[in-house]
Amino acid sequence: MNHPGQTNLREEDLHAYVDGRLDAAARQAVETWLASHPQDAARVQAYRQQNQLLHSLFDPALAEPLPPALQAASRRRRRYVPAAMAAALAWMTLGGSGGWLLHAYYQTGETGLSIATLPQRAAIAHVVYTPEVLHPVEVDAQQETHLAAWLSKRLGTTLRIPHLQTVGYDLVGGRLLPDRDRPAAQFMYQDASGRRLTLYARLQNGTAREPTAFRYSLENKVAVFYWVDGDVGYALSGEIDKAQLLQAAEIAYRELNL
Repeated sequence: MNHPGQTNLREEDLHAYVDGRLDAAARQAVETWLASHPQDAARVQAYRQQNQLLHSLFDPALAEPLPPALQAASRRRRRYVPAAMAAALAWMTLGGSGGWLLHAYYQTGETGLSIATLPQRAAIAHVVYTPEVLHPVEVDAQQETHLAAWLSKRLGTTLRIPHLQTVGYDLVGGRLLPDRDRPAAQFMYQDASGRRLTLYARLQNGTAREPTAFRYSLENKVAVFYWVDGDVGYALSGEIDKAQLLQAAEIAYRELNL
């Protein structure tokens, strides 16, 4: 690693510190650096918060039963795969986001695009990207017109970008995300204290449009209001209380329908 006093720490040094993968000397060097570099210290705190939220979202999947189809596949695989490799495959299947998303997939059918999956996927995207300090979005708010046109083209529908300044949140920008077999969009907002909200948007199944209605879900520590408007599903996520998030969601809904 690069030692403090010589040059800036590399990004991988900060992640290794957060993950507890440094030896004592390297760990002390990083802590000395962080003591005099508050911006990097804030990034470390954000990475730790991200890890905690990811664990709170994904760890419950480890206690869920394996779907019958995967149980059958696992039994067939054991005939041909050595025990150590089978254990690794089982961990890959059950652990982390893969197992959690597989659970959602089997719960909601072949497409995985039921409205029931909206809060889960929006919360995952929120947890992954809101702690980012250097690269929270792909396209920033200064290019708002381009951002709306780009994401509209990629999703195959006209997207508007709501503005939430009346509740204290400015647009940071947005990014393109995957959602099974089609793309999704995420818009990020930030208040004066650095707290962030994200709005997730994706096309729903074209064969079964559900009526517009606000629904609320608490995905561990992430609160989500979600709804369907025409052929687009939206989910507004944040680590704020329900009343505040509802106020922001109502404004977003009105902005989207101007």
